[in-house]
Amino acid sequence: MSPQFGPDFQHELAELLAWRRDVRHFRSDPLGEEVVAELLATAQLAPSVGNSQPWRFVRVRSDKLRETLADHADAEIARAGKAMTEDRRRAYSALKLHGMREAPELIAVFCDDTTPIGGRLGAATMPETRAFSVVLAIHTLWLAARAKGLGLGWVSVIEPGHVARLLDVSQDWRLIALLCLGQPLEPDDVPELERRGWQARLDWQSNVSER
Repeated sequence: MSPQFGPDFQHELAELLAWRRDVRHFRSDPLGEEVVAELLATAQLAPSVGNSQPWRFVRVRSDKLRETLADHADAEIARAGKAMTEDRRRAYSALKLHGMREAPELIAVFCDDTTPIGGRLGAATMPETRAFSVVLAIHTLWLAARAKGLGLGWVSVIEPGHVARLLDVSQDWRLIALLCLGQPLEPDDVPELERRGWQARLDWQSNVSER
C-alpha cells in the first residue's frame, strides 16, 4: 500500500517550499560527512529522463580551487554590472551573489550528455531533458537541505567552460550549477532579491494561460 500524505504533511510540504531560499550568507561551521552523504543520496532519488541519472556531483575540497572559483565569480559579477543602467547597477552592487568563501561545502554539478545509462530513452528528440533531469536532482537536494535547516545557493554568474576546465572534468560533462551549501547566517522566508527590491515573486496566475 502506498503511503498516505495527510493534511499535516501537506501543510509542512508547502512550508518547506516557501522556505526554500537561494542563500548567499553562510556560517562557516563544517557539515558532517554523514550529512553531506545523506543529502547526495537523497538527490539520487530525483526523476530523470529514461532513468539516465546524468547528474555528476563534484565536491570542491581544495582551498586553492575554491578561491580561484570565487575570484572568477567576482570578476564575472563585475563585468555583468558594467552592462547595466546606472540605477540597476546601484541595486546590483548591493547584492551578495555568492557565498563561496564562507559556505563549508562547494559542489559543482554537471550533466553527462553521453551517458549510456537509460539507453537514450526519452532524450533522442529532446536531448536537453538530461539537463532538466540534473536540475531536478539539484532541486531535490535543495529541499532536502532546507528540511535539515541548511541553506543552498546557486552561483550562476560564472563561465561554465572555464569552471569545467578548472575542475578538470570530462569534456563530455556540461556544467549546470555551482552550489554553496551550509548553515544560513540567518533564516528568512522572503527571498533576498525580493527583500532588496530587485524582483518580487509573481502571482501564480500571471504565469498560467489556457488554449
